[in-house]
Amino acid sequence: MADKGIPHFHNDAGVAVINIGATAFQCIGAKPPFDHPHVFLELGDEDEIVCPYCSTLYRHRASLKPSESEPAECHYEQSA
Repeated sequence: MADKGIPHFHNDAGVAVINIGATAFQCIGAKPPFDHPHVFLELGDEDEIVCPYCSTLYRHRASLKPSESEPAECHYEQSA
């Protein structure tokens, strides 16, 4: 899978903000089978970005590892 190294995050919990350690990632909206098209997002010089599909606000936190999120359950681990 080409995007195996790119962290994926979802917002099944419906939280207002997801803090993430990654600066490039994919938002999937909700866990499959209710996911939206997987959108590649890159923060660039910004500290936050909004997913154009589900309007989830993501904020970068340098204290988190790229695959970590707050809340922790918002990180999605793809199965093989």
